[in-house]
Amino acid sequence: MAGSRFLVVSVLVVGLCSALAQGLGVNWGTMASHPLPPKIVVQLLKDNGIDKVKIFDADSSTLKALAGSDIEVMVAIPNNMLRTMTDYGAARDWVKTNVTRYHFEGGVNIKYVAVGNEPFLSSYNGSFLNVTFPALKNIQNALNDAGVGGSIKATVPLNADVYNSPESNPVPSAGRFRTDISDLMTEIVQFLNQSGAPFTVNIYPFLSLYGNPNFPVEFAFFDGGSDPVVDNGIQYTNVFDANFDTLVSALKGVGLGDLPIIVGEVGWPTDGDKNAKASYAQRFYDGLLKRLVANHGTPLRPNQYIEVYLFSFIDEDAKSVQPGNFERHWGVLKYDGQPKYNMDLSGQGQAKTLVPAKDVKYLPKKWCVFDPNGGGNVSTLGDQITFACTWSDCTALGYGSTCNGLDGNGNASFAFNMYYQVQNHQELSCNFQGLATETTQDPSTAGCNFTIQIATSVADAPMKPLLVVFMMGRRMEACFLCSSSSPKPHLSFNISPNSSPFSSRRHPLLVRLHPISLKGLILSPSSRSSLQISPPFAVAEALEQAAETSAYPGGASSSKVDKSGRFCSPRAARELAL
Repeated sequence: MAGSRFLVVSVLVVGLCSALAQGLGVNWGTMASHPLPPKIVVQLLKDNGIDKVKIFDADSSTLKALAGSDIEVMVAIPNNMLRTMTDYGAARDWVKTNVTRYHFEGGVNIKYVAVGNEPFLSSYNGSFLNVTFPALKNIQNALNDAGVGGSIKATVPLNADVYNSPESNPVPSAGRFRTDISDLMTEIVQFLNQSGAPFTVNIYPFLSLYGNPNFPVEFAFFDGGSDPVVDNGIQYTNVFDANFDTLVSALKGVGLGDLPIIVGEVGWPTDGDKNAKASYAQRFYDGLLKRLVANHGTPLRPNQYIEVYLFSFIDEDAKSVQPGNFERHWGVLKYDGQPKYNMDLSGQGQAKTLVPAKDVKYLPKKWCVFDPNGGGNVSTLGDQITFACTWSDCTALGYGSTCNGLDGNGNASFAFNMYYQVQNHQELSCNFQGLATETTQDPSTAGCNFTIQIATSVADAPMKPLLVVFMMGRRMEACFLCSSSSPKPHLSFNISPNSSPFSSRRHPLLVRLHPISLKGLILSPSSRSSLQISPPFAVAEALEQAAETSAYPGGASSSKVDKSGRFCSPRAARELAL
């Protein structure tokens, strides 16, 4: 029955707020090969009347762009910093550097500090169970001691898998916190209540549908087309309400049924799966926005405003796709800040789109396509495509995705072009051993867009050096090209001979490393390592391992390796669990 299906699931939600109530919130992620400049994104937020934003770190360029905007901000401490934050001195220093530094007239309107991101995911195997609550307490106490604790609250964005209903009674009123963390959750909830902070939860109706082939499609939406789940006379017609009220019941179970709840993430992807499509996303948001604007609430909290943050504002093409190819397509806007579908943030259901990004600069109108007559060995085409897709985003080619209808040649052209765009049209990036050629004729089809990437200037990304990789049989030599000076190899790796089509000979590859930002990364000869690696993101993973023993200024790593749980986006990079 429908009632037994809706809750055995770990549904996550992305946030959104009523534009006519207390403002709309969005999640702003930056795991992209060519992220929009922060100033353009902030102007996008303002142009669309969005006055709340949740970010996944405390990046200085992002915060500086938000200064003076009066947009409410939730900054974040990644999961890999939680252990550090169990030391009060470190927590105090973090607050000073990332919160009070911006707390002045005309500064950044920080309202929340997110301590971790979904740290209690079952897939993390308890990695953060002993550090999250101490970190939360230290951050809130540091905010208090800094004199800002009255207006800035620390919270923990949690996955909906921290609560559930028993299989024997899968209804919202039976909701309780997960048995293995029940005591811990009770302590956290009591602390949040004491400090005046909200409970933050991520709920994803799409994932209910994605994770269960028998899940009723209509139950994921808000337009009343599903058979209801009946709970003590209450009829639930959508999974969002059912999931939210399961949390309310869990809070009641520990005596805090009135604790404020923020939906930190809720949304619908537009590509990468048969159910990830623009028409479904438009339908989902249309129903959600109407309810939020009307302060509809849920059956257990009726006629109430719910603070919600949409996930996500802009597509991110450098996320891991381990949870699914849809991970790179959660944005309500495309990678370049252009609208995907009609969306009326006023909740009135009008046929209008979001205001697009302005002053976006693109690379020249050139594409890279498959050339069967270019003299290359066509028998290696599969390897070439695999290589291109390892280092770029080919998720649109998957089953049920927007470019799934291309023929074999089209698939090759799409893959080659995505790699070519990620590499900023660099020399040798459209060769593929003679199987590709550049063209000024747009190869896009009616249903499949061949991207022209954003032009990322040196000023926009001064600290993301170009990595030059030399393949020599089973060896890979890597070095960073940060200036016009000759690069010096710093790392070497063992690599499977089949992991690159260039492995048979020495050949330089220009590889911009994403999703790992290499800010300030300095690798010394002593950090040379011999590591077994394989795509995807093999080099990035190997670099991270090598960097752990590298020499850094001040003796501390300054590389920005995101293990916050948002590497994979909402669900968090399960493969990166510490």
